[in-house]
Amino acid sequence: MAASNVNVVVITGNLTRDPELRSTGGGTSVCEMRVAVNSRRKDGQSGQWVDKPNYFDVVVFGAQADNCATYLQRGRPVAVEGRLDWREWEAKDGSGKRQAVQIIANSVQFLGSRDGGGGAPNGNGGGGGGQSYPAPQSDVPADMSDFSGAPAGGGGGAEDDIPF
Repeated sequence: MAASNVNVVVITGNLTRDPELRSTGGGTSVCEMRVAVNSRRKDGQSGQWVDKPNYFDVVVFGAQADNCATYLQRGRPVAVEGRLDWREWEAKDGSGKRQAVQIIANSVQFLGSRDGGGGAPNGNGGGGGGQSYPAPQSDVPADMSDFSGAPAGGGGGAEDDIPF
C-alpha cells in the first residue's frame, strides 16, 4: 500500500502589514499577507518564557482575497488554514536562484474586531497574567430570525416543537 501525502497547515497570528491585492491576467483576485506567529520557549539562562516570532507569507485567491483586502489591516488577528507551497525563481539581478515557502490559504478567519477591541466588558478579557485577549468576533452579523417569537428562557414548549 502506498503512503499518502498530506500537506495541511493551520496558523493563528497577527498581520504584520496591510494586505496587498492584485489580479492575475485572467482577472482572479490575489491577496498577499504576512502573518506573525509567536512560539514560546523557556530561556535557558534566565528561566523566563520568551516569545520567538515566526513570519509566514500567505496567499489568498478569489472572492476571499477581496474580502481580506477590504476588511483586514496590520495588527489584525487571523486564523489561516491551507497548504505549504515551495517556489523557486531566478533573481532579477542574475545572482542566482531564490526560493521561498508560502501558505496557499483555503480559508482565512477574521478574529477579534475591526477596531481592535472586543475584549470582555471589564477590559481584562480573562486572559490572566495581566494580558488582555480579544474575544473572537465575526464581521458577519448573526442570523437571529430563527429566534424571533421564541419564549424568553427557552424550553417549556410542546414536544412537537423539537426540530428533529
